[in-house]
Amino acid sequence: MTRRQSLNRGGRVDSANEAGSAATAPGVRPLLDIRDVEVRMGRRAILNDINLSVGDGDFIGLIGANGAGKTTLMRAILGDITPSRGDIRILGQHRARMGMIGYVPQKIELEADLPIRAKDLVALGLDGQRVGFGMRGASFWKQVDHAMRGVGAGDFADRPVGRLSGGQQQRVLIAAAIVANPRLLLLDEPLANLDPANTDDIIALLDSIRRERGISIILSAHDINPLLGVLDHVVYLAEGRSAIGATDEVIRSDTLSRLYRHHIEVLHVDGRVMVMTGQNSHAHAGDERRTVPGRGEGADDAG
Repeated sequence: MTRRQSLNRGGRVDSANEAGSAATAPGVRPLLDIRDVEVRMGRRAILNDINLSVGDGDFIGLIGANGAGKTTLMRAILGDITPSRGDIRILGQHRARMGMIGYVPQKIELEADLPIRAKDLVALGLDGQRVGFGMRGASFWKQVDHAMRGVGAGDFADRPVGRLSGGQQQRVLIAAAIVANPRLLLLDEPLANLDPANTDDIIALLDSIRRERGISIILSAHDINPLLGVLDHVVYLAEGRSAIGATDEVIRSDTLSRLYRHHIEVLHVDGRVMVMTGQNSHAHAGDERRTVPGRGEGADDAG
């Protein structure tokens, strides 16, 4: 598909279709359609002029520093926040049907002595889709077991969830998010605090989930490097502005310089993306608060 690249007044990289992303073919109703969305907190625009179209099975990276608006955008998609302006639709509807979206939130603290097994936590993801207090019969637990085995968590289903490793806990949380067979999976910083091996394992797992189940994924992160091999499109957020498009359209010097309103140099070194400003450099974008100027000190809960 041939795409044209431009930067609109909101700092967005426009692709060929009207929604600002080439994720869906013309004439095909997108799974998620975000148009001209703005979210404000007081006088500050957390998100401005966000346009994104997501099709079935797409893998979207939501990239930016703390306070850039990543969590805010996810909460708007979930319906927890009402945009100040613009429109968000899931399969043409303003509110997603029950079970349509799976969500792995940021910073879940699971105490070591938490008296709940891994499979009980996954079961909560299925309980939330039922009306009333239905019986947990054989078919219920079969669905839980299927979800856990699908993410490689079957062997520790009966272990206390608080005593699992970080990578194991992340698998359990993903199982809880997909147990009801959603169409869209949102993950808020799921790679935070994972070592490189577990990071690679979780990314490979998510990629297999979207390919085998056809689930669309939006994943937020500071560092795009581990995701380069799986992303279809990138939404890069900074100071209320956004750049949206294919990875090679967004992670480039001219686009990021206009986004940050400061000269940014992008280099590719040994398969990694390096973002440089002035005399400083960093492997994109984990040290962004220190090295990329002009970002502002937004509150983390707006991120």
